[in-house]
Amino acid sequence: MAIALEEHEGQTPLDPDEKAGLIPEHLTTQGELNDWEQENILRAVRWLKRARSPDVLNERFCRELHKQMFGETWAWAGTFRKSDKNIGCDWTQVAVRLKNLFDNTRWWIDNSTFPLDEIGARFHRDLVWVHSFPNGNGRHARMMADALVRSLGQPAFSWGSGGNLVAANDVRTRYLAALRSADQGDYQLLLAFVRS
Repeated sequence: MAIALEEHEGQTPLDPDEKAGLIPEHLTTQGELNDWEQENILRAVRWLKRARSPDVLNERFCRELHKQMFGETWAWAGTFRKSDKNIGCDWTQVAVRLKNLFDNTRWWIDNSTFPLDEIGARFHRDLVWVHSFPNGNGRHARMMADALVRSLGQPAFSWGSGGNLVAANDVRTRYLAALRSADQGDYQLLLAFVRS
């Protein structure tokens, strides 16, 4: 089976062990893989809509959402990564960094530290930075942020008017630029992007 899993800017390359976890053996192109993953993600969206008041800020929900998003695609879906990547904390620190992020986010909410949209944007950026899983972290972090802001009574983010953030295009370029700016402590671009 030959699957071209070429690296795009901002996407985490898969190591050979992770590629071996691909469930659908009939896929032969990156486009087919993308389409398959998208169908899996749409099932996760339906699952999330059925969830009643989910507690977004815990490891169990975080893992389950990733499994719902990619469980028909990757055998390792919902399992934290076991190797370092071109982004993210040391892989041995994923669980600790996630707990810290969940605790910090609860504190921001309880103490009205930031406006709700900013809490969601900061949560998203920090979750991307932790980079918990072998792949799918950006899509997972966006869905986690949407679940968080919905749980706070806000509408889900529009993420650049629903543009494709996986393919190399202008919307993805703006998204990555906004994340890089947030990495430097300036959240203005990301705040504008999540509601654009």
